[in-house]
Amino acid sequence: MQMFQPKSKGGFMNSSINGNCCNIADKDKSCCTIDANKKINIKEHWNRVYLNSPVNKLGWYETDHAPMMKLILKTGLNKSARIAIAGAGSTTLVDELLDRGYSNIVATDISEVSLQDLKSRIGNDKIEFIVDDLTKPIKLKNILPVDLWIDRAVLHFFIEEADQNAYFALLKSKIRSEGFVILAEYNLDGAKHCAGLPVCRFSKEILMEKLGENFKLVSSFEHIYTMPSGAKRPYIYALFKFL
Repeated sequence: MQMFQPKSKGGFMNSSINGNCCNIADKDKSCCTIDANKKINIKEHWNRVYLNSPVNKLGWYETDHAPMMKLILKTGLNKSARIAIAGAGSTTLVDELLDRGYSNIVATDISEVSLQDLKSRIGNDKIEFIVDDLTKPIKLKNILPVDLWIDRAVLHFFIEEADQNAYFALLKSKIRSEGFVILAEYNLDGAKHCAGLPVCRFSKEILMEKLGENFKLVSSFEHIYTMPSGAKRPYIYALFKFL
């Protein structure tokens, strides 16, 4: 899962005391208030997360990919389409796609520990692995364009406008004409924190605004994800097409 160094001011959305983050009417206010003096090395943070917990106990781990596959299949892309999974971590979505015959997959994450786990599970030669920061990309700037960009539970960690803008600039620069984007994030009723860090919450309208007029909303739905702990987390799933 991809992250950034959080700050206390200057965010894109609002985070009041009751945690109503990402209300589109409050887009010019600070997003999430946290301790400005607390410095977090994001790369080290996520490496520790994957080192200290079994993958199948992590709060975003899932084996039921029906919601995501519903949108992937709706794109109509063929099995050789180039697919980028942003903040892939050790996701089993890769296994699902390979089992279904998809053969051109890029998995990227800021945590080399998570990607090493993924390599160990599926093999080093089946997909392309890239360790990079989605908000300060280096290697990702040079990858070939993709037909589909998938983000599950990544964007909602970017609470600063600058980080969101950098993320979307990268995304837009790497989508082929007529390509697709799937964003699956905490919805407006979602959790206020994840993995010990503050998060933003989104609606399809907010996602549409951030992507801009060159992207058309194809489909969206609300989904309740059940964590390994049994806790429920409401998400918004949305599929967009680049015109």
